[in-house]
Parts: sequence; structure tokens; C-alpha cells
Amino acid sequence: MDTIKSIIERRSIRKYTNKEISELELNKLLEAAMYAPSGGNAQPWDFVVIRDKEKLLRITDVHPYSHPLKEANLAIVVCGNMKKEKFPGLWIQDCSAATQNILLAATDLGIGSVWLGIYPEEDRVNGLKDIIEAPDHIIPFSVVSLGYPDEKKKTPERFSQMNVHMEKW
Repeated sequence: MDTIKSIIERRSIRKYTNKEISELELNKLLEAAMYAPSGGNAQPWDFVVIRDKEKLLRITDVHPYSHPLKEANLAIVVCGNMKKEKFPGLWIQDCSAATQNILLAATDLGIGSVWLGIYPEEDRVNGLKDIIEAPDHIIPFSVVSLGYPDEKKKTPERFSQMNVHMEKW
């Protein structure tokens, strides 16, 4: 699949089959995440892969909209690592780019995904820190729920020339 097609066809998939995501596919997703752009090439991220069903269910206790994890094959927790941060606050954009790369790579691989926001919701951040046993310098940013899709969603038309301004507002 080409890049633009992956961008346009990416949908938030919340229902999954029982088909397992292979280690090779998981590594491709993680590699895509690590090739995201970052300010000053700081790469201020770390990733926690969760396959354990009990841990996935524990996340649903701290995140009210994380029900896709009940069926997910695995999840990737994208974390900001404050020890790697070069420019204060920029880690948020960097981790956003890494999260988006996982979603696009999943689409390309035929894997369903949905971005579950953690940061800046303090109760979610603290709950995830406990679940993944993160040290103080690690801030859980997002959880990407992953599995082979058990639903098909249409691609809506989102392009609107009305949102484009040339040279000035």
C-alpha cells in the first residue's frame, strides 16, 4: 500500500479477530514508530508492548474508552522519556508522531488499530504508570490497541478546499 492510501484509509478499528500479530509484524510497527520525526532528533520515547490479557483488561479500569483492549491481540504504550527530552514540552509532538506512524504502519500491514489517549489525563497517566511499572521519568502518552480487524469502515470524504488558505487567511 502506498503512503497516501494508508493515510486516507486508516480508520479507528475497535473490533478484532483472534488472529495473532506476529513478532515480525510487531517489530515493523515499532520500527515505524522509531522513525518518526522528533525535535532535535531527541527521540524522547520508549514503548511498552502488552500482550498479557490481564494487563490489557487493567487498562480498561483506568481508561473509560479503552474497551477495544478487551479484544486486542496486543497494545503498544507510547511513553515520553523525560531523560531523553532536549526541548521542554516537545516530547508531546514527538510521541504524537510516533503514535501516528504506528497507526499508519498497522493500516499498511492490514492490522486494525485505534489511538487511546492517555496524556494529559492525570488519572490515566498515573494508572498506566502503575500498570507498566514505569519509573518517574517516564510519562505514558498513548496506548495503541492492535488486532486484525473484525469490522470494516468506509472511508469518508474529508478533504475540503474551504480549510485551505493561500498566502493569507
